[in-house]
Amino acid sequence: MRKRYHSLENTIVDTVVIILTVFVFCACIVPLLNVLALSFSGKDAAIAGKVSLLPVDFTLDSYRYLLQEKRFFLSFWVSVKRTVLGTAINMILTVLMAYPLSLETRQFPSRNRYMWFLIFTMLFNGGVVPWYFVIRNLGLIDSIWALVLPGAVPVFNVILIINFFRNIPGAIKESAQLDGVGPVRMLLQMLIPLSKPALATVMLFCIVNHWNSFFDGMILIDTPEKVPLQTYIQSLVIRISDMSQSGLSAEQLAERMSQRTFNASKIVISTIPILVIYPFLQRYFVTGITLGSVKE
Repeated sequence: MRKRYHSLENTIVDTVVIILTVFVFCACIVPLLNVLALSFSGKDAAIAGKVSLLPVDFTLDSYRYLLQEKRFFLSFWVSVKRTVLGTAINMILTVLMAYPLSLETRQFPSRNRYMWFLIFTMLFNGGVVPWYFVIRNLGLIDSIWALVLPGAVPVFNVILIINFFRNIPGAIKESAQLDGVGPVRMLLQMLIPLSKPALATVMLFCIVNHWNSFFDGMILIDTPEKVPLQTYIQSLVIRISDMSQSGLSAEQLAERMSQRTFNASKIVISTIPILVIYPFLQRYFVTGITLGSVKE
């Protein structure tokens, strides 16, 4: 009887989990499908609000016109530069901070003090206004460095890599030390190759964070040609969502609504780089770390 009760309970829990998973999946994918369908739909169908999850009056006019817009591709290039440069800086500083902080206290006596300082910076910050004044006083406003340097050290990622380095069996490190391997060679030739899955995960976090960030571009960039792509798209989304409350005449509203398919195509194009990069890093997520072959 008890066994049957537990079986029924597990079935109910599994059903609830499946329902919630399907609900969350639909809540995430339906808006994307709507934008995708809108980008391939005709202007009249978009104005009439006939587009749901499938294109209406299928056309590629939005994408043809998109190839002629200079502003979009300028913002796209800024985001590419920001993502490449920012991810490189993030990864270098993350690894260089994580390695010494992953050592034993006897090897690095001040480790615990630095760890508390690191955690403090993750939990508390000075707010947006001091953050802005520091960047302005350093002369970084309206430059690519204003988008990269303020988040150069992602503390959460540093803690992830610290824990990963600590979980590498000590026998591997001790064997390397007996062979005369120094700290630099230990990091470059042993720890980094063994940590590819964790580093790939952290790298994906950095790429997505830089590519999707729009708030700093709104505050720190003044020149339109230097605005990153997501900041540019955010301005489009705000304009679209505020159309019905703008008090425009019917003719003006129809004229601006005709831009919906064009703006939807921009949003679709902006998601392609992440979808292209993810498959190359995804294999590291399922590979895992097989360091258990060496026992302590």
